[in-house]
Amino acid sequence: MALEVDTRPERLDRDMVYRYLSQESYWARGLPREVFERSLANALCFGGYAEDGSQIAFARVITDRATFAYLADVFVLAAWQGRGMGKQLLRTILAHPDLQDLRRMMLATADAHGLYAPFGFNELSKPERLMERLDQDVYQRLAVAR
Repeated sequence: MALEVDTRPERLDRDMVYRYLSQESYWARGLPREVFERSLANALCFGGYAEDGSQIAFARVITDRATFAYLADVFVLAAWQGRGMGKQLLRTILAHPDLQDLRRMMLATADAHGLYAPFGFNELSKPERLMERLDQDVYQRLAVAR
């Protein structure tokens, strides 16, 4: 089955994507809806659709469209995994005209190294040069503040 991939924001099943990220993903559990909406507004989003038009996959890319991109929130719904949908989604993302000739594209994953490696993603070449500022509990604090 071929996955149809589309970048039109109005086509996204925002409720399904939000539900997956905030309730099922290990990386965005507890994500507040308003933070989710801002993240979509400021990224190049890719929806993956089955033949019946239902959305079954998602990814977003944060990029300056010139030198750098960060691939985030990549998922395929469980019922569709193991059918090559993730690979189709990645091929389409990497072929997007706004993501050509970038110097660096990064991502973080706990368990999908085997998916990304064939597409040229590797461990950091110079990890000693990269730093991060991580606030692991920000979503929980935002929920309490409401």
